[in-house]
Amino acid sequence: MGMAGPLDTTTDAGGLLLVQLLSPAFPTGAFAYAQGLEWAMDSGAVHDAGSLAEWLRDVLEHGSGWSDAVLLSLALRPGADHVALDEFARALCLTAERLTETLEQGAAFARTAAALTGMEASPAVLPVAVGRACASLGQPAARVIGFYLHGQALNLVQAAVRFLPLGQTEGQRVLADLSPVILRLAAQAANATEADLGGCAIGAENAQARHETMQTRIFRT
Repeated sequence: MGMAGPLDTTTDAGGLLLVQLLSPAFPTGAFAYAQGLEWAMDSGAVHDAGSLAEWLRDVLEHGSGWSDAVLLSLALRPGADHVALDEFARALCLTAERLTETLEQGAAFARTAAALTGMEASPAVLPVAVGRACASLGQPAARVIGFYLHGQALNLVQAAVRFLPLGQTEGQRVLADLSPVILRLAAQAANATEADLGGCAIGAENAQARHETMQTRIFRT
């Protein structure tokens, strides 16, 4: 029987901390947000596993998923100007609730992550706060971005499981089927520049705006 290779304790410790920081259980309050998906489900635009998968794929490829992936990539780089990136990211938010979501989650992430990493604890939008905290962990950018996108997708799947007649197993199948998309986007975003920012997820942006005026709702966005 072959012997396992020695652990690279620095890299492996960084990898474990990365998993902890980007776990859906990390206390950012993500369970309270749905990025307009609640309105889409209430209106019938998203009503089953198939329509949910299509919605999530579009958000990842053309909406906030891609924008966050690029912002996170830029925030991970040596010498990144996190203050400027934070200001830029705020300007990219097209609705009040989207801005509130990324700011509140980012502030909560930064507070707890600072206690674990020793990095800055000042509030920032979520992808910038994540990049700032994870930059020193020695992990490939594509890996960090992939974990981030996977966590974002999982939060939305869980929102759908709570709202729709969609079982946990079916929800997990939707998430698993998104893996190729997440891996591809993570690889692309790892080498992206500010010029690559942008998208056209009009339905998702419209859903976020309409969600702000719903009288009865479960989620904050």
